[in-house]
Amino acid sequence: MGTRISFTRPDGKTGDGYLAKSAAANAPGVVVIQEWWGLQDQIKGICDRFALAGYDALAPDLYAGTVIPYHDTDAAGREMNSLNFLEATDQLVRGAAQYLLVSSPKVAVCGFCMGGAVAVLAAARVPEFSAGIAFYGLPPDTVAKPADVKIPLQAHFASEDDFVTPEKADEFEAGMKAAGKPFEAFRYDASHAFMNEQRSVHDRQSAELAWGRVRNFLTKHLG
Repeated sequence: MGTRISFTRPDGKTGDGYLAKSAAANAPGVVVIQEWWGLQDQIKGICDRFALAGYDALAPDLYAGTVIPYHDTDAAGREMNSLNFLEATDQLVRGAAQYLLVSSPKVAVCGFCMGGAVAVLAAARVPEFSAGIAFYGLPPDTVAKPADVKIPLQAHFASEDDFVTPEKADEFEAGMKAAGKPFEAFRYDASHAFMNEQRSVHDRQSAELAWGRVRNFLTKHLG
């Protein structure tokens, strides 16, 4: 559905990403943040799905063209560990939000795995967003605490997850509640990355339930 586009970052440099546009003019927007595999076809498919649901969706390419095969977790880990998360959030993610806001009245951020952590960072650091959604990803407290989050946030966690363990999810939820932040969290009897239909960990029932919750959340906060 979409196409690869370039956009201007806040620092004046150029970022790239995948844009899928709604059929409606001036539709609300969603910035979609990739997993640690890069901007692969499954994330592009998420953008397409958002577009069909009535949103302009833009996934910035945080790896500048590098895409990792699913079997190569070592390479994915190296790529993720070499990413400057704060710069990616402040420049690529914010630049994508600013691009959408040229025509969209409001914009949300939605990230998966590594992108979930970036989405929480964006909820704390990027003033253009009106809402945030994080799937099984959280940043360290050293870079973004629950009290730093400035927008309504929805989080989706898996019961079988070594990346964001149930204990980490509980700790983050407690921190959000203690800080009085608008927050809703959902837990699924599924594995990490259950939204990714290209992988064996995909859980269709959990994914469809989560998608419905995402749609309701975006309708509430973006219109």
